[in-house]
Amino acid sequence: MTQKGERRFEVVKMSLFGNPNIGVYMHVTNDYAFVPPGLTGEEKSAIEEILDVEIIETTVAGSRLLGIMLAGNDNGLIISKAIEPDEFNAIKKAVRDLNVEILESRNNAVGNLIVANGKAALVYPYFEDRAVKVVEDVLGVEAYRVSIAGIPTVGSVAVITDRGGLIHPDATEEEVKSLSRILGVPIETGTVNFGVSFVRTGLVANTKGAIAGEDTTGPELARIQVALGGASVE
Repeated sequence: MTQKGERRFEVVKMSLFGNPNIGVYMHVTNDYAFVPPGLTGEEKSAIEEILDVEIIETTVAGSRLLGIMLAGNDNGLIISKAIEPDEFNAIKKAVRDLNVEILESRNNAVGNLIVANGKAALVYPYFEDRAVKVVEDVLGVEAYRVSIAGIPTVGSVAVITDRGGLIHPDATEEEVKSLSRILGVPIETGTVNFGVSFVRTGLVANTKGAIAGEDTTGPELARIQVALGGASVE
């Protein structure tokens, strides 16, 4: 039950650029939503209100696909090495309270390869040792090389906050329990956008709310509410 004066966790649906795969366009923390240029004022206002965040408008390597190019938590931001110097400088200036670092790795789509909250990070199991060290230093948490449901691109199949997590529906019960222990929050399996298993493609969230793709069904929204609106594991 919501306490008097406490913000209610809300899950809403949205499309961006006419596309329900909103997670490929955005990266969200508890304080910021990194979004590409071209969103309407109404869309930006909705994101600000639902997630209670400051909007940071940017591109990475000229691309609008920020959800693929960025990863991080409330301590830091990991950016694809494809970023242009002017883009990097603008982001760093806008978020002075975050550690901001470019990940020098042969793997470029960092948003598909890293997912983190304030307790831990899950990372691509084939990352170089130096890349894992950068993730740990920038995000201030221990990084675990894992796959989820046999899929090594963990950032594409999981949405994790300091309140809960939603992961690929084929994850085993043992995986769910293990990841819950590592991340310190309850974990649920589920889908978005009418059965899409790669949940990050159609979902962004922080501890205050979540936005799912426009094609997400009522039962999927209910599952997201349970998964991401839950209480932390002690």
